[in-house]
Amino acid sequence: MAGFTAEWLALREPVDHAARSADLARAVLDALPCGVPLRVLDLAAGTGSNLRYLRRAEPHRRRAETDWLLVDHDPSLLAHVPKAPDVDTRCADLSTLDDRGLFAGRTLVTASALLDLVSEAWLRALAARCAEAGAAVLFALTYDGRIVCSPQDPDDAEIVTLANRHQRTDKGFGPALGPDATGMAARCFEALGYRVQRARSDWTLPPESREVQRQLIDGWAQATAEIAPARAAAIGAWRDRRLAHVAAGRSEMMVGHEDLGGILGAEDFRI
Repeated sequence: MAGFTAEWLALREPVDHAARSADLARAVLDALPCGVPLRVLDLAAGTGSNLRYLRRAEPHRRRAETDWLLVDHDPSLLAHVPKAPDVDTRCADLSTLDDRGLFAGRTLVTASALLDLVSEAWLRALAARCAEAGAAVLFALTYDGRIVCSPQDPDDAEIVTLANRHQRTDKGFGPALGPDATGMAARCFEALGYRVQRARSDWTLPPESREVQRQLIDGWAQATAEIAPARAAAIGAWRDRRLAHVAAGRSEMMVGHEDLGGILGAEDFRI
């Protein structure tokens, strides 16, 4: 299963939160019945970034009670989740969704930066579990295949193509959907009666975001060299040029993402 370090998750959290569609998050929460307890299942929750983001949106709802179940395969990440009476964590293998008990009684199923890592079969199973529970859904920051770097480099297009090929390799959930994930998710949930809305949630990285940019460049270089080992020297040279732009304070990046929200059986759900 794909893994991330707590350090990387902490580094990207402000970028994630700035990129997410607040309008879509609030639309999903506002579509739920007022006064009904909010019971949230957060899949691949990591250190709790999604919880921290949604905590800020949830007070718009006047609820008698809220409880959260954050699930991840890595106990070292879950150890960073803030302690609270209404927050529980569970270490579990999410490569299959056989445990229907995870979803029972949940009013909202959510995840961040997950859907591009999973397979079509896994996503269809997720949609079925959510529909069985009658839960609303909110999936944030699904990578959509778009990367734009400035200043431009002659090898940028090849790197993006190879990175997107790597995105479609198995990340522990079967052959990953990569950039096709949001479109497939929309079709899967709509087929089960969900009204779905999508919103762009692109990362926009200014020159000041040096460390995030460095980590991305290193990650892309490693992934693309795995896909095209014969191009390793050219990829290494591309990496060095891009890192030089970062060090000089002239590098800007856009990494494309989408958020998706859905309400089961809703006739009027829009941003």
